Amino acid sequence: MSGNIIRQIRKLSQAPSRRRVVVSGLGVVSPLGTGTELVWQNILKGQCGIVALKGDGYSKLPCRIAGIIPPDDKVMKALSKSNLKSMAPATCLALVATEEALSDAKWFPENNVDKEATGVAIGMGMIDLKDVCDTNEALKVGYNKVSPFFVPRILPNMAAGHISIKYGLRGPNHAVSTACATGAHSIGDAFRFIRNGDADVMVCGGAEACISPLAIAGFSRLRALSTSFNETPEKASRPFDKKREGFVMGEGAAILVLEEYEHAVARNAKMYAEILGYGLSGDASHITTPKDDGSGAVLSMSRALRDAGIDQNNVTYINAHATSTPVGDGIEATAIKNLFGKHSANISVSSTKGAHGHLLGAAGNLEAIFTVLACHHGVLPPTINLEEPVDDLNYVANEQRLWNAEHRVALKNSFGFGGTNATLCIGKL
Repeated sequence: MSGNIIRQIRKLSQAPSRRRVVVSGLGVVSPLGTGTELVWQNILKGQCGIVALKGDGYSKLPCRIAGIIPPDDKVMKALSKSNLKSMAPATCLALVATEEALSDAKWFPENNVDKEATGVAIGMGMIDLKDVCDTNEALKVGYNKVSPFFVPRILPNMAAGHISIKYGLRGPNHAVSTACATGAHSIGDAFRFIRNGDADVMVCGGAEACISPLAIAGFSRLRALSTSFNETPEKASRPFDKKREGFVMGEGAAILVLEEYEHAVARNAKMYAEILGYGLSGDASHITTPKDDGSGAVLSMSRALRDAGIDQNNVTYINAHATSTPVGDGIEATAIKNLFGKHSANISVSSTKGAHGHLLGAAGNLEAIFTVLACHHGVLPPTINLEEPVDDLNYVANEQRLWNAEHRVALKNSFGFGGTNATLCIGKL
């Protein structure tokens, strides 16, 4: 075979240049309120959305606090009896956040070409356990008492399904369920769909609404939840603090609109930040506890940096997974030090879970939105309740901090039960 033919074959086999992916829309429903701007301002002010749980079902449990969505007309309308007949509460919340995100992006495709180029990647970490229990009690009364919508309500992909149906989106229809890494994996997978040419726009994120006595009891039996701050719930979630003793469950939804860069430019879309890279790993160690040396987190972060083509010395902020558990926070801090070495002193680190609790499958995506906004505005959100740091990392403690780096590049970590890890690399445009 001649040299010219070989060169031609190599040229044809080369992958096209990577498509850039930007964030053009945001939507939030959280314990800190509904609406991205409101929630962002509340985070920066150091407010807390963790409250006491009311009702007899919680009265005898060791943990009686959670991050509950405050009353809001849009949320109450979404959680109407007619909607809950056919949809899980998490799906209803995802619809609210999606409407805001699409409105923010000014993207409501009307023709078939645009609809076929727009996909959905939305997941949840847990189904609604109360729905399962209530349906089991209904079955005891009689077969006909079981709702025909029971199975669709508990399928983790139904938030993605309902959103695809409502807006006629016919691109990739994808759902992730990887415990507490769900939201970050959803964004990362959507990023790859766009980068690989499977879509031009992706609606992505996660939703969670599974706070119930059974869920609280289950996590309490795992010794995973905070139990010493029932009288002062706003103090319970304290990532990286020496008095941390467990996480606080939260609920909500957070949705991002990701878009191919040239597509966004062509329609003069607002662009908050760029998704630069995505890394995944498995701890292969334990069902709930990361490896002591933090090697799973190191792999996830380093792979995100490699995927982004970013030198680790360019990272100046990490939005940590840190949930306020005695073991997990320390291991993540160890991983940051092991990966970045001396440069870790130059990296600001915060976890916003002190303010809103742990939204499980909707945690990574909510916190990714805060990371995107930090890149966009040059302001770092604080870790509240951080009074005695576990170590000497450069934590953003209790008050917001200006992010003065010339090139703002951040990592967003999310780690889930089963040892599943995800890291997003996000940068200022």
